[in-house]
Amino acid sequence: SPGRPVLLSQCHTVCAKIVQLLGQNEVDYRQKQVVILSQDSFYRVLTSDQKAKALKGQFNFDHPDAFDNELILKTLKEITEGKTVQIPVYDFVSHSRKEETVTVYPADVVLFEGILAFYSQEVRDLFQMKLFVDTDADTRLSRRVLRDISERGRDLEQILSQYITFVKPAFEEFCLPTKKYADVIIPRGADNLVAINLIVQHIQDILNGGPSKRQTNGCLNGYTPSRNSTQAAALGVQQPAALTRVLQTRPPPRHRSPIHTVSSDIAVFRKTPWG
Repeated sequence: SPGRPVLLSQCHTVCAKIVQLLGQNEVDYRQKQVVILSQDSFYRVLTSDQKAKALKGQFNFDHPDAFDNELILKTLKEITEGKTVQIPVYDFVSHSRKEETVTVYPADVVLFEGILAFYSQEVRDLFQMKLFVDTDADTRLSRRVLRDISERGRDLEQILSQYITFVKPAFEEFCLPTKKYADVIIPRGADNLVAINLIVQHIQDILNGGPSKRQTNGCLNGYTPSRNSTQAAALGVQQPAALTRVLQTRPPPRHRSPIHTVSSDIAVFRKTPWG
């Protein structure tokens, strides 16, 4: 019988590194078993007034209301049901959604990346495992500058103005607080190859049909909470203290969500039986 995919949530650079290490530098949505979805694809269609502000760099794209959260939830639910979905294509130069879409076929593992992937509880509850990629402010700013200049046709002055006015305050108000929902916190982002290799190994187990018990209580590779916490700490991977306490004291739930999440916000779907 068909299986449900694993949804994993994290940041773009980590997702790209994971796919690279899996040997999928160019993701083929029809044939590959692992695909990447970005929250940025789901920006709302702007009104004429909002678009005018956006063209002047005066619209806050880092606010939760900037995203079409209903469409995100609908799409992720359909993915967990093994359906083929249509993903919007957003034009960041004109600040508009294109008529074309990208077709994403059923996959074993879906990496969902975005700064606010964990903000909505309904979306968050879909994830079986959540990863928060923890990088310093200088790194975040430098990556944003390089991306916006090369990919989104913006100049440095506008980028810095948006960062001070919208991006940094929104990160502190909306993104950073969601760190508490993460199952795993990865310091240094894509530079933390030890942590990423652990996640890649976890995904390879999924693709190879490894038993679900290998993800006992959400721990990578089925480590017990105490051992996993000790090893992870030595490797620069952190588990929130509250989560560690829960894993040590609460028995596994009878009915688990069909989705795993790994964050900066990254999410993963693991292929499991329909039941």
